[in-house]
Amino acid sequence: MTTYIIIILAYLVLLTVYNFYKARSVKSQEDMMVAGRSLGVTKMVFTLVCTWIGSGTFIAGAEYAFKAGWSSLWLPAGAWVGIGVIYFLAAKIRTFGQYTIGDILEVRYGRFARLFGAIALVIAFTTIVSYQFRAGGYILNVVTDDAVSVEVGQTLAAAFVILFTALGGMVAVAHTDLPNGIIIVLACIVSVPFVAITATQAGPIQQVLPASHFQVFAEDFGRYPFLKAFSYFLATLFLLLGVQSMYQKFYSARTPADAKKAVALWIVGTIIVETVVVAIAVYASAYFKNRPNFDPASVVLMAAREMVPPPVGLLLLAAAVVVVISTGMNYLLSPSTNIMRDIYQAFINPHADQRRMVALQKVFIVVLGFCAFLMIFIPTYFKLGISVLKYAYFAYTMYGVAITPALFAALAWKRATRQAGVASIVLGALTTIVFDIVIPNGFPSVLLNGDPWGIPSIYPGLLVSIGTLVIVSYLTPKPRDEELAALFPAKTT
Repeated sequence: MTTYIIIILAYLVLLTVYNFYKARSVKSQEDMMVAGRSLGVTKMVFTLVCTWIGSGTFIAGAEYAFKAGWSSLWLPAGAWVGIGVIYFLAAKIRTFGQYTIGDILEVRYGRFARLFGAIALVIAFTTIVSYQFRAGGYILNVVTDDAVSVEVGQTLAAAFVILFTALGGMVAVAHTDLPNGIIIVLACIVSVPFVAITATQAGPIQQVLPASHFQVFAEDFGRYPFLKAFSYFLATLFLLLGVQSMYQKFYSARTPADAKKAVALWIVGTIIVETVVVAIAVYASAYFKNRPNFDPASVVLMAAREMVPPPVGLLLLAAAVVVVISTGMNYLLSPSTNIMRDIYQAFINPHADQRRMVALQKVFIVVLGFCAFLMIFIPTYFKLGISVLKYAYFAYTMYGVAITPALFAALAWKRATRQAGVASIVLGALTTIVFDIVIPNGFPSVLLNGDPWGIPSIYPGLLVSIGTLVIVSYLTPKPRDEELAALFPAKTT
């Protein structure tokens, strides 16, 4: 393991030096938020892969696969469908060419939609960053043979990600994602045959794992297996359709055509990586099934330690490291951008100079990073159970029901009105908080397999959000042509 530590640390040092170098070129808001709109297709593809493939895949997705088997593919499948839909909007998003989704929300729904959207996004993305730190703790714990505890490891991961993001913004994020993305894709493809061979040495995994691991809807999903499986599908689908980190990458592309080409290749890379990670976790679950006190969240990391040759294990552990760093950076940069654009510039200081904007954003990156760390440190300190999968599901649902319906309607439905957009954002967010936080903590007796009355929160959340959007839109006057012009320009003959 000493060799693993040295090589991984050397790679992190190299990235840090490169980050310091790139930070010197960050002079403006455009550099900090959208990399000067300079990314070509290759860098776009790998930065999109790195943004989406995070510890949600390597830790939460693997934990889900360990418990549910092949039916866990419902979780990433939502993203695959979402990317396919985004393909048809990528060029339009780049043509609009702003900084945050708040820019789109304000154009269609007004300033308060921008404000409430920013608040919902900050909550969701800070939660996502928090479990990247937890994943970093798992990685350091495994790599050091328990010499570094998960608790200490998550602290070190938090410090590194916060510093890295504050230094270079999108310029550093996008350019370091190129080597990181290559490592992720290569590591996953190379590892899976070794894991499969090791897991089946004692016989087929069908003889070791329960039958539910090979069902379309695993029985241990609870009273309503289909609802649970489809809730994960919907959560990832609606997160991806509206996730700001992706929109920022589209804004960063050199041209609308580059953005569209990158999305076409992105879907291929994402399907490969997420399917392979599930395969690794399923085969590894057969290998580790009877190990005492085994933590399912670390199944891919332990597979890298014990089920593949050392060089391949190093590559897989390196991939886990870079997904935590890359995803943590992307999802920490995004909400800080919202605070600056959607709150500070929109409501406090519209004419702030570029140098002040860059400096303040770096401050907010540190503040949000510390808040994300507290979200994982507090339950750790009080020895409460922590599931990366639950953190991920809450974040996905919050974003997917509060932001995506209004955002997608802004881009694709001319009849959506200002009042409907604001109501959809606010009520969608509140419904998620009620079903995921208020009811479970205030009325635990109604929980069935962790969900109120056995119904995952994505269903009432989407029902309220989309229902409000449609009903209020038809109850209020339709938007004027000038309100639609920015996103629906008149066709010229």
